[in-house]
Amino acid sequence: MDTLVSASWLKEHLYDANLAVADCRFVLGSPDKGREAYEEEHIPGARYFDLEKDLSAPKAEHGGRHPWPQAHVFASKLGGMGIGNDTSIILYDAQGGAMAARAYWVLKYIGHKHVALLDGGYGAWKAAEYPVTHEIPAPVQMIYEPHVQEEWIHSMEDVRQSMDKERAVLIDSRAHNRYTGEAETIDPVGGHIPGAVNYDWQKVIDENGKLKDEEALRKHFAALPQDREVIVYCGSGVTACANLFALERLGYKNARLYPGSWSDWITYEENKIAKDQE
Repeated sequence: MDTLVSASWLKEHLYDANLAVADCRFVLGSPDKGREAYEEEHIPGARYFDLEKDLSAPKAEHGGRHPWPQAHVFASKLGGMGIGNDTSIILYDAQGGAMAARAYWVLKYIGHKHVALLDGGYGAWKAAEYPVTHEIPAPVQMIYEPHVQEEWIHSMEDVRQSMDKERAVLIDSRAHNRYTGEAETIDPVGGHIPGAVNYDWQKVIDENGKLKDEEALRKHFAALPQDREVIVYCGSGVTACANLFALERLGYKNARLYPGSWSDWITYEENKIAKDQE
């Protein structure tokens, strides 16, 4: 199974015995809207992954607005949804793939091998006029054993050391005006981590929310070296995952996530911030 599947592929395989679908729709700032949309209608058989309740840990002093979830807690939730280690999982959202990509990266972190994004998300499914339902599935519970891949994520200290020694390229995935600090609308402090370059995650998708083709993506990331580590962040470790997914599709083997991202970085008084164009 490819890591990106079309709506037609999912329609054909929707009732495969070892396949699960996960609805990841979530609206930042309106935490109930995604679940409400799911309860109103969703792809048949889909479970619901809540960004804040399932794909994040509770907020603390540090860790950002969406702290990285604990592996054993998330694994327990997967088992409760009838998802096992060998289940193939298809993820979708209605946010250009950002929420689904977060789920993708969490699943990769716990060692899940068979996972893919639905290209174009729920919009593509609806545009094809494929069936939807309001029925909530009641799967048989399973036991999920996580096999954590710690190297997939980096802590604030990891980022600080990498930047001090210039070992890594640091990517800020937010809109340009948030990167420069001109229009910070979410976090209390604007700007970016010194040395970071700006690659707005929304530039990896087209007007229909589908991932751009390989040629367009290679052109977009042309200045990004493949022989150095790449650390990707955003506001709270969500939309950065869309950039990471695109980089993985292009064959980058050294791209990692800073989950706490900007909202974590600014909770340490000693951390410097920049507002100029790198």
